[in-house]
Amino acid sequence: MPHFEGDIDKAAMEESSSPQSSSSVVHDLDPGPAATSSPPAIAAHGVPSLNEIFDNDDGQFEFEELTAEEIQAATSAPELTPSVNIPPPSAIHSSGQHTTPELMEIFYQRLFPFKDLFQWLNHFPSPTPSFTNREIAFTLQNDVYLRYQSFPTYDAMKKEVIKLNPSRFEVGPVYSANPRDRKIVRKAAFRPLEKELVFDIDMTDYDEIRTCCSGTKVCSKCWTFITVAIKVLDVALRDDFGFKHILWVFSGRRGAHAWVCDRRARELDDAKRRAVASYLEIVRGGAQTTKKVNLKRPLHPLVTRSLNILRDSFSSAILVDQDPWRAPEQEDKLLKLLPDKVLNQELKKRWEALPDQSSTSKWAYIDSLAKQGVSKSLDAKELMEAKQDVVLEYLYPRLDAEVSKHLNHLLKSPFCIHPGTGRVCVPINSARPETFDPMDVPTVSQLIDEIDEYDATHKANESSEKLADYEKTSLKPYVEYFHRFVSDLMKEEMKEKRQRDQENGELLSF
Repeated sequence: MPHFEGDIDKAAMEESSSPQSSSSVVHDLDPGPAATSSPPAIAAHGVPSLNEIFDNDDGQFEFEELTAEEIQAATSAPELTPSVNIPPPSAIHSSGQHTTPELMEIFYQRLFPFKDLFQWLNHFPSPTPSFTNREIAFTLQNDVYLRYQSFPTYDAMKKEVIKLNPSRFEVGPVYSANPRDRKIVRKAAFRPLEKELVFDIDMTDYDEIRTCCSGTKVCSKCWTFITVAIKVLDVALRDDFGFKHILWVFSGRRGAHAWVCDRRARELDDAKRRAVASYLEIVRGGAQTTKKVNLKRPLHPLVTRSLNILRDSFSSAILVDQDPWRAPEQEDKLLKLLPDKVLNQELKKRWEALPDQSSTSKWAYIDSLAKQGVSKSLDAKELMEAKQDVVLEYLYPRLDAEVSKHLNHLLKSPFCIHPGTGRVCVPINSARPETFDPMDVPTVSQLIDEIDEYDATHKANESSEKLADYEKTSLKPYVEYFHRFVSDLMKEEMKEKRQRDQENGELLSF
């Protein structure tokens, strides 16, 4: 069965020539040329609407034809549900299931923000190779996995998603040729050129630390690990690398993904991606590794800054909420991370004399006994550094570094539905990650019920302003946040393009 949390199962990443079971077959799918319609004429006067721009299926609408003001007006237009034959939400009942194919079909037809997703991947209003040569991979309702899909236009992608009704889909890299043509081009001519720099924080990597939950379960206490990880990594990516367009997305159950969308990030090759991941990776080693943080002193500014962020949460998130060293077998883990054997022996005696002490008390005892001089060999500086390492080991972000190191890695698209929870993979505001509660994220069945309730309440007032379906639901703030993010990214791309055009023009003039 496919792996449904975080990125796709690594075994499915590479095409295999060996037979596979029908429940996990990886296919290419080429349904033939996408149906196209004649592009609507763009008004000679006034700003073209968003629909006019995106419904141009021939893909020939050029970015240069729009001014900055026109693009601003176009990208800020609301996305309204088209007039198609869609069953009313009340016709579908989830029967307590997290999601069903019927619910997914309505979600794609009425709620999924296709236009914003297209702009996010494309960076301009009209199709560019950033979109047309982009790999999209689908997991169908029967678990068949389709790789190397690509689309000439926004409308073609939307139609295909609605037609296939996948349980989820992943976003891959932009290739040097259309992914659908990979079997007919020279092997050397088909290679990944760019993709957003991505990071994956998964709660399962904290299972040896968290005591409130395990496995797929998540609560507000252990979600603090994800909140802190976002704070630490977001400031590092901005301050140390100068990236500005960083989209954090809830994985749908127990983690978060970061998409660094700046052009410089998208164009990084594998070697540079490995370097960035290695720079940010401090906690290393599996469950059998006793000490996972081994740092040289003086500390790198990244570590010093991270410690300042982590200290604010260590007492509440670790000592109180997780209380990881209360039991005798657990306190040994802490003692193994401290440097002085004599101090450790004395701590063990005190803790045995006063059983069932909290982790807060045991942590305080370390400094208390050290100040009493119980060990003549104790190095105060070494003890302080060891305590810093403990804070980092228990609270610093634990990265799945392999996700970040390779251009050809695929990652679940924003606004997909997690099949295990029914929750939407919504953006997280990195400026206020502590306000995000994964338990408050809407499920697909909840959203459809909200449309029902809104339509029933406002049915009498038919003259009221027409709203997009997402505006009738609790999905609205997440869609609006994503829209603002995409608009800012496009403005940056437009600015950079104008600068490049000016520089090229000056060189030609010279």
